[in-house]
Amino acid sequence: MRRKLDRNTSDTQSDAVCIEPKFKDAATQWEDLTKTDHSYMAKLDHVNKSTQTGGQTVADDMLLDDDTSLLYTGLRLVYFFTLVKSMLPFSKPSCSIPVVDQILMTLMKLKLNLVLGDVAKRFKVSKGEVSKVIAHWIDTLGEQLEPMVAWLPRSVIRANMPPSFRKNHPQTNCIFDCAETAIQRATNLNCRSATFSHYKGTNTAKYLVAVSPHGLIMFISEAYAGKSSDKFISGFLEALRPGDEVMADRGFTIRDVLHERKVKLNIPAFTHKRGQLTNEEVTRTRRVANVRIHVERAIRRLKVFKILSQTVPISMTPRLDKILTICAALANMRSRLIRLPHEV
Repeated sequence: MRRKLDRNTSDTQSDAVCIEPKFKDAATQWEDLTKTDHSYMAKLDHVNKSTQTGGQTVADDMLLDDDTSLLYTGLRLVYFFTLVKSMLPFSKPSCSIPVVDQILMTLMKLKLNLVLGDVAKRFKVSKGEVSKVIAHWIDTLGEQLEPMVAWLPRSVIRANMPPSFRKNHPQTNCIFDCAETAIQRATNLNCRSATFSHYKGTNTAKYLVAVSPHGLIMFISEAYAGKSSDKFISGFLEALRPGDEVMADRGFTIRDVLHERKVKLNIPAFTHKRGQLTNEEVTRTRRVANVRIHVERAIRRLKVFKILSQTVPISMTPRLDKILTICAALANMRSRLIRLPHEV
């Protein structure tokens, strides 16, 4: 049975829950973002550390330059401190740990997947405090960064279309694929069975990622049990319009659903029982494969955050949806995945 990961316990629900697509109205969501050519926050001035922290902090000692900031947080230094500044209104006054350190320890957990005892030792606080801080900021960042993972208007996608797409696939709106992340094996046998992925040979959470032709993550689904089918997880269809084209791997069997919406699906050709591919099919398959690889690159960029490339502790699975949103948003804050000719 296809099952969605339970949000409250490590068990699973018997009934599937539909995914709410993460896209916004073009007129209200994207007016200002187009002006920065989607290199989010790239033009912002550097934020002075002292104005954010009120004194010496662990962040002051650890984040010395862009290299160390990327290592511990996945962000360049200016982006990290800009994020801290924007999150100040959501901090808890009762917490004695500086906000900059709270956010740093949260991103370090996501980026390096450190055990709580390690984080506690680095920041000289108790494991209990670390646990509360990380839980608070995953919940907060998951909500506040959600607009950074939103469906782009068709006009913006066309304006930023890389030459490789513009030549052979000019109507393409997105490329999508499913990814899996290992999760700690549950004690509940039903949950253990539902999350076991034969493809990965372990218990996993599965999610769908859709990226624009120029590499921006526009949609990331909620986390589903590893046995869920790719078709079951396809929750972004409401964002598509008649005349759009999408790309996927040949394993996606949703052509009938897309046909109802007058959306074209481009997938690599396969032979089945009819023998060799024609020359035309070979050429088309090669072209699709050459550009479809960009969604795999986006997934690799997501999995720079070791919380998604290593095993997620069972205690964090209730927050995995928000973790996915945060990691996708942080990935979008990095440099453009596919550079246009004038940016090279």
